[in-house]
Amino acid sequence: MTIAPLPAPDPLAFQAAAQPERIAIIDLIEGRRYTYAELDMAVNRCCAWVSSLLADAAGQRIAVIGRNHVAIPILHLAAARLGAIFAPLNWRLTVAELAFQVADAGPALLLADAEFLETAARSAEGQDGTRVMDIAAAFAQWDGLAPARPLRIPSADHPSTLLYTSGTSGRPKGALLSESNLFFTNVNFSLMNRVNATSVVLCDMPLFHVVGLVTMVRTPLMQGGTLILSRGFDPSVTLARLSDPDLGITHYMCVPQMAQTLRQHPDYDPARLHRLVALCTGGAPMPAALIQRFSDDGITIADGYGMSEAGTVLGMPISNRERIVAKAGSAGIPGPTLRLRLVDDDGIDVPDGAVGEIWIHGPNLSPGYWNRPELPTLAEQGGWLRTGDAARRDADGFYYLVDRKKDMFISGGENVYPAEVEAAVLEMDCVAEVAVIGVQDARWGEVGWAYIVPRAGHSVTPEQVLAHLEGRCARYKRPQRIIITDSLPRTGSGKVQKHLLRQRAADDTNSSNSP
Repeated sequence: MTIAPLPAPDPLAFQAAAQPERIAIIDLIEGRRYTYAELDMAVNRCCAWVSSLLADAAGQRIAVIGRNHVAIPILHLAAARLGAIFAPLNWRLTVAELAFQVADAGPALLLADAEFLETAARSAEGQDGTRVMDIAAAFAQWDGLAPARPLRIPSADHPSTLLYTSGTSGRPKGALLSESNLFFTNVNFSLMNRVNATSVVLCDMPLFHVVGLVTMVRTPLMQGGTLILSRGFDPSVTLARLSDPDLGITHYMCVPQMAQTLRQHPDYDPARLHRLVALCTGGAPMPAALIQRFSDDGITIADGYGMSEAGTVLGMPISNRERIVAKAGSAGIPGPTLRLRLVDDDGIDVPDGAVGEIWIHGPNLSPGYWNRPELPTLAEQGGWLRTGDAARRDADGFYYLVDRKKDMFISGGENVYPAEVEAAVLEMDCVAEVAVIGVQDARWGEVGWAYIVPRAGHSVTPEQVLAHLEGRCARYKRPQRIIITDSLPRTGSGKVQKHLLRQRAADDTNSSNSP
């Protein structure tokens, strides 16, 4: 007996039928409001527009480079209904970095806003099958079309999303996600953070991140709540919106550095923020002291942990603020659809209190990577995603991150993989060796320090290195400090001992801060 594939979830179609007049999106960029019926119609209009350009959109990639715009979630939802794959690209990257991703994804359509249209064109040079378009012009075109007939997503397991995440080898990799994967990420986040049909979610986060595109946008739309979409984060404007009773925002998510910026802003008034059900943070561990300060202000902080390949994984249960404070420093407990293991190097589960690598099992996990046959699929790993992240678990089941992958660090909420930066530095003929590490920083959370050994008979200066990296690495990836040294500490087998470099950097930082 052949079993038919499971139908894909389409919460938007459900909400459009169940509560057509409910406000789905308040678009602060274009100044428009969409009811669920109007949003459903807009998605079908977009489907008609894409179909007019692509005879068969199934399996085709539709990429976007641009700041937040209502066209992005509409395109994302339309791609899913057409069986296409939506690929939002990080506008912070250089042309060289974007060109690699464009070549890898091979999109049939590459849309960009006016600010990044030239960048998109340069990134797509040599890609004959890629059509570059202005996203505002495209939006105007489909906005005036008759909608396509109601479409339904091909199947639950059909990939609809391609999210690029840097790899430790320095080569970006694209995580494929199905609508089923995204649906269960939304289930996890909504149950952790009490997002429901009465919720109003403000999204400042960029839509090339899983947090913005999936967690912040898709979750309220799945639950029948209201999404407020902004162009991006501006401390004074964001505080005004969070305080506005007419908007009635109940949920907001940001990285810890953004939360700290909001709290230190002159306009910060906690009494005006008490309607927030949760101020959610992620991207880096939230300092325990900052959690305590927000709690003292009567604001519930919900820290968490996730990744492009899995969406929401861990989160703090927000029903008890006292418990959140008591567990400050923890990334929380697993989402309801997930199972986690902490294992040692031999794959054996470690006891509570011991450090192990996080393995994840659940329906939200990416089945594998685009164009990377050398990487094991989820099925080949027995259904367990081996994250490379280390953590410990307490007796109550709360997880505490120990390290964010072996060498990766997070600067301003962005993942930085040293191998990628090291590869760029090693392009310089005058450099023999380089090692990049993450060092604690009061403003950015962490920043890169590069230890460089010049090639024999050559010299190199920090200024030369930074000039070389211009145009090769995004600004947040470039080292804040460059140290020219005679040698790097290595093991007997020749591996760089980065833990010794981290200790050296900590000693340097402490000595420079001493009176």
